[in-house]
Amino acid sequence: MSRSIAAAPGRRRATGSRPRRSAPKASQPASGILRPFTAAAALTRAAATSILRHRRLRIALLAAAVALPLLGCGWLWFRQSSFVAVQRVQIVGVHGADAQAVQAALTQAAHGMSTLNVSDAALTAAVAPLRVVRAVRAIPSFPHGLRIDVIEQLPVAALTVGGVRTAVAADGVVLGPALLSGSLPSVSGFFAPAPGRRVDGPNVLAALAVLGAAPAPLAKHVERVFTGAKGLTVAMRNGLLVYFGDAGRPLAKWLSLARVLADSSSAGADYVDVRLPSHPAAGFPAGVTPPDASATTGSGSGEPTGSTESTVAALAAGLAGGTATTTTPTGAEPSGASSTGAAAPSESTEAGSGETGSGGEAGASQTTTQPGG
Repeated sequence: MSRSIAAAPGRRRATGSRPRRSAPKASQPASGILRPFTAAAALTRAAATSILRHRRLRIALLAAAVALPLLGCGWLWFRQSSFVAVQRVQIVGVHGADAQAVQAALTQAAHGMSTLNVSDAALTAAVAPLRVVRAVRAIPSFPHGLRIDVIEQLPVAALTVGGVRTAVAADGVVLGPALLSGSLPSVSGFFAPAPGRRVDGPNVLAALAVLGAAPAPLAKHVERVFTGAKGLTVAMRNGLLVYFGDAGRPLAKWLSLARVLADSSSAGADYVDVRLPSHPAAGFPAGVTPPDASATTGSGSGEPTGSTESTVAALAAGLAGGTATTTTPTGAEPSGASSTGAAAPSESTEAGSGETGSGGEAGASQTTTQPGG
């Protein structure tokens, strides 16, 4: 009994001497999150203490607090004042029948602006009803000048669907019947979207792409474009047919056509094949002897590059003077095979995007003309 009683206190002491486990500190994560805020607060207190100790710094900060709003209001007033108001407007890139309407709308919108506050969006909204304008870009000239560059989408053809005609741009955007004119060539289609929408159909888009690439002196001589046995075909107003084949490399084909018809050896031709622009061919009616082609010197198989406006003007003069054997009035069909030796497409074949026969062409003489001759 004495031993057990004597040992009990020892056990209690041994048990009491064991190290206690420390509880996890729950405040450590919280202190880590608050540490940046604590540092910022300390910095703010230090800055405030420094400002209170320095009188000049207090005065400077007070002056800045008063001056900044005044300067802001002054800038807002100045950028709208008459000192920088737009007074001279220069508009570049406007052509066609709607040129005066475009200039008037842009000028009126520009006079409500200043050279420090020019809005392209406001200028675009001013000409939004005029579909001939695709985009505008304003370039201010301090203090009173403003230049406006206009990007147009002029009509290149009259799309005919079921007897209804509407003007269409080269990229296929329908411009509406208001922009129609008698000089626009016709292109037949099966569906006419609303103005502002794009037409669909590969044949119509190919025809518009070819017309969009035509030089101005040539475009006014085009009567219509259709898809026939030789592919994409351009019918000129004097009855001449030009076989483009497709819409690939349209400018090279137009220049090749210009060089061929500017050559005297192509006089009297009733069709020109420019499907391969480096090797164009002029066709003549049966029984018609082509001019002496031996006098024409070829320039090899090079691509028709470097054509000048004089070459195009020469073609336009030749078309106006009657390069082909017959002259067809505007809006009339080309002559029949009895006068040209080549089958002429009718309205029904044009609407169906086809050309009825080319047997007359088989009996016609053909001369290959190298461009540049």
